[in-house]
Amino acid sequence: MSPDLASPAAWLTGHADLLPRRGRALDVACGRGRHALWLAARGLDVVAIDRDGEALAALAAEAAYRGVRVDTREGDLETSMPPLAADSFDVIVVVHYLHRPLFPRLRDALRVGGVLVYETFTRAQARRGRPTNPAFLLEPGELTTLVTPLEVLARREGTFDEREVASVVARRIG
Repeated sequence: MSPDLASPAAWLTGHADLLPRRGRALDVACGRGRHALWLAARGLDVVAIDRDGEALAALAAEAAYRGVRVDTREGDLETSMPPLAADSFDVIVVVHYLHRPLFPRLRDALRVGGVLVYETFTRAQARRGRPTNPAFLLEPGELTTLVTPLEVLARREGTFDEREVASVVARRIG
Protein backbone atom coordinates (compact mmCIF):
# COMPACT_ATOMS: atom_id res chain seq x y z
CA MET A 1 0.00 0.00 0.00
CA SER A 2 1.31 3.45 -0.82
CA PRO A 3 1.90 5.45 2.35
CA ASP A 4 0.33 8.62 0.90
CA LEU A 5 -3.19 7.15 0.73
CA ALA A 6 -5.33 7.45 3.82
CA SER A 7 -7.53 4.66 5.09
CA PRO A 8 -11.18 4.70 4.11
CA ALA A 9 -13.60 6.58 6.34
CA ALA A 10 -14.58 4.73 9.50
CA TRP A 11 -18.25 5.47 8.72
CA LEU A 12 -17.91 3.41 5.53
CA THR A 13 -15.87 0.51 6.92
CA GLY A 14 -17.93 0.41 10.10
CA HIS A 15 -21.04 -0.33 8.03
CA ALA A 16 -19.48 -2.91 5.72
CA ASP A 17 -22.11 -5.43 6.83
CA LEU A 18 -24.80 -3.29 5.13
CA LEU A 19 -22.99 -3.30 1.78
CA PRO A 20 -23.20 -5.91 -0.96
CA ARG A 21 -20.08 -7.93 -1.79
CA ARG A 22 -20.81 -7.90 -5.52
CA GLY A 23 -22.20 -5.36 -7.96
CA ARG A 24 -21.37 -1.85 -9.07
CA ALA A 25 -20.19 0.96 -6.83
CA LEU A 26 -19.73 4.68 -7.38
CA ASP A 27 -17.27 6.84 -5.43
CA VAL A 28 -18.34 10.48 -5.90
CA ALA A 29 -15.73 13.24 -5.56
CA CYS A 30 -13.27 10.42 -4.98
CA GLY A 31 -10.04 12.40 -4.76
CA ARG A 32 -7.17 9.90 -4.58
CA GLY A 33 -9.68 7.08 -4.21
CA ARG A 34 -9.35 5.68 -0.70
CA HIS A 35 -12.98 4.54 -0.79
CA ALA A 36 -12.88 3.33 -4.39
CA LEU A 37 -9.86 1.16 -3.61
CA TRP A 38 -11.51 -0.30 -0.53
CA LEU A 39 -14.71 -1.08 -2.46
CA ALA A 40 -12.76 -2.66 -5.33
CA ALA A 41 -10.78 -4.83 -2.91
CA ARG A 42 -14.13 -6.08 -1.56
CA GLY A 43 -15.07 -7.32 -5.04
CA LEU A 44 -17.21 -4.49 -6.36
CA ASP A 45 -16.90 -3.02 -9.86
CA VAL A 46 -16.06 0.61 -9.05
CA VAL A 47 -16.53 3.85 -10.94
CA ALA A 48 -14.71 6.81 -9.35
CA ILE A 49 -15.53 10.38 -10.37
CA ASP A 50 -13.55 13.53 -9.57
CA ARG A 51 -12.54 16.79 -11.24
CA ASP A 52 -8.86 16.41 -10.35
CA GLY A 53 -7.11 14.57 -13.17
CA GLU A 54 -3.87 14.22 -11.19
CA ALA A 55 -5.71 12.58 -8.29
CA LEU A 56 -7.43 10.23 -10.71
CA ALA A 57 -4.08 9.30 -12.27
CA ALA A 58 -2.72 8.53 -8.80
CA LEU A 59 -5.81 6.43 -8.10
CA ALA A 60 -5.39 4.48 -11.35
CA ALA A 61 -1.72 3.80 -10.51
CA GLU A 62 -2.58 2.67 -6.98
CA ALA A 63 -5.36 0.41 -8.27
CA ALA A 64 -2.90 -1.20 -10.69
CA TYR A 65 -0.36 -1.61 -7.88
CA ARG A 66 -2.98 -3.35 -5.72
CA GLY A 67 -4.26 -5.47 -8.58
CA VAL A 68 -7.79 -4.09 -8.51
CA ARG A 69 -9.76 -2.33 -11.22
CA VAL A 70 -11.25 1.14 -10.78
CA ASP A 71 -12.89 2.96 -13.70
CA THR A 72 -11.83 6.60 -13.24
CA ARG A 73 -13.85 9.39 -14.81
CA GLU A 74 -12.93 13.05 -14.78
CA GLY A 75 -15.74 15.56 -14.41
CA ASP A 76 -16.76 18.62 -12.45
CA LEU A 77 -19.72 17.40 -10.42
CA GLU A 78 -21.14 20.91 -10.11
CA THR A 79 -21.06 21.92 -13.77
CA SER A 80 -20.81 18.89 -16.03
CA MET A 81 -21.64 15.80 -14.04
CA PRO A 82 -20.92 12.68 -16.07
CA PRO A 83 -24.13 10.82 -16.86
CA LEU A 84 -25.47 8.53 -14.18
CA ALA A 85 -27.91 6.02 -15.57
CA ALA A 86 -30.94 5.25 -13.44
CA ASP A 87 -30.81 2.01 -11.45
CA SER A 88 -27.12 1.45 -12.18
CA PHE A 89 -25.30 1.21 -8.82
CA ASP A 90 -25.53 -1.09 -5.82
CA VAL A 91 -23.42 1.22 -3.64
CA ILE A 92 -22.75 4.96 -3.84
CA VAL A 93 -20.22 6.55 -1.49
CA VAL A 94 -19.81 10.28 -0.90
CA VAL A 95 -17.44 11.56 1.81
CA HIS A 96 -16.57 15.19 2.56
CA TYR A 97 -18.41 16.59 -0.44
CA LEU A 98 -21.70 18.45 -0.68
CA HIS A 99 -23.55 19.63 -3.77
CA ARG A 100 -27.24 19.58 -2.93
CA PRO A 101 -28.54 19.46 -6.54
CA LEU A 102 -26.76 16.11 -6.94
CA PHE A 103 -28.99 14.24 -4.47
CA PRO A 104 -31.87 13.41 -6.85
CA ARG A 105 -29.39 11.96 -9.35
CA LEU A 106 -27.70 9.89 -6.66
CA ARG A 107 -31.03 8.50 -5.43
CA ASP A 108 -32.10 7.65 -8.99
CA ALA A 109 -28.74 6.02 -9.80
CA LEU A 110 -29.17 3.50 -6.98
CA ARG A 111 -30.70 0.15 -7.86
CA VAL A 112 -33.56 -1.08 -5.69
CA GLY A 113 -31.84 -2.42 -2.59
CA GLY A 114 -28.79 -0.24 -3.31
CA VAL A 115 -27.06 1.60 -0.49
CA LEU A 116 -25.93 5.22 -0.24
CA VAL A 117 -23.14 5.92 2.27
CA TYR A 118 -22.79 9.67 2.82
CA GLU A 119 -20.75 11.70 5.29
CA THR A 120 -19.90 15.38 5.19
CA PHE A 121 -19.43 18.43 7.33
CA THR A 122 -22.12 20.33 9.19
CA ARG A 123 -22.38 24.06 9.78
CA ALA A 124 -20.67 23.58 13.17
CA GLN A 125 -17.43 22.61 11.38
CA ALA A 126 -16.87 26.27 10.40
CA ARG A 127 -16.00 27.02 14.05
CA ARG A 128 -13.19 24.45 13.85
CA GLY A 129 -11.78 25.58 10.52
CA ARG A 130 -12.32 24.44 6.96
CA PRO A 131 -14.63 24.26 5.21
CA THR A 132 -16.38 27.49 6.11
CA ASN A 133 -18.53 28.18 3.04
CA PRO A 134 -22.18 27.50 4.00
CA ALA A 135 -22.79 26.04 0.55
CA PHE A 136 -20.56 23.12 1.58
CA LEU A 137 -21.94 22.65 5.10
CA LEU A 138 -25.10 20.87 6.15
CA GLU A 139 -27.74 22.44 8.36
CA PRO A 140 -28.76 20.44 11.45
CA GLY A 141 -30.84 17.44 10.35
CA GLU A 142 -30.49 18.30 6.66
CA LEU A 143 -28.78 15.12 5.47
CA THR A 144 -31.70 12.90 6.44
CA THR A 145 -34.03 15.19 4.48
CA LEU A 146 -31.74 15.18 1.43
CA VAL A 147 -31.72 11.38 1.19
CA THR A 148 -35.53 11.08 1.44
CA PRO A 149 -37.26 8.83 0.29
CA LEU A 150 -34.42 6.35 0.91
CA GLU A 151 -34.74 4.14 3.99
CA VAL A 152 -32.23 5.33 6.59
CA LEU A 153 -30.37 2.33 8.05
CA ALA A 154 -27.90 4.28 10.20
CA ARG A 155 -27.27 7.93 10.92
CA ARG A 156 -25.33 10.20 13.20
CA GLU A 157 -24.63 13.89 13.58
CA GLY A 158 -22.17 15.65 15.84
CA THR A 159 -18.49 15.60 16.75
CA PHE A 160 -16.59 12.54 15.53
CA ASP A 161 -12.81 12.32 15.19
CA GLU A 162 -12.58 16.03 15.99
CA ARG A 163 -14.81 16.96 13.05
CA GLU A 164 -18.41 18.15 12.93
CA VAL A 165 -20.19 15.81 10.54
CA ALA A 166 -23.48 14.27 9.57
CA SER A 167 -23.45 10.70 8.29
CA VAL A 168 -26.05 8.38 6.85
CA VAL A 169 -26.36 4.91 5.38
CA ALA A 170 -29.59 4.65 3.41
CA ARG A 171 -31.16 2.08 1.10
CA ARG A 172 -33.40 2.48 -1.92
CA ILE A 173 -36.53 0.45 -1.26
CA GLY A 174 -38.56 1.07 -4.35
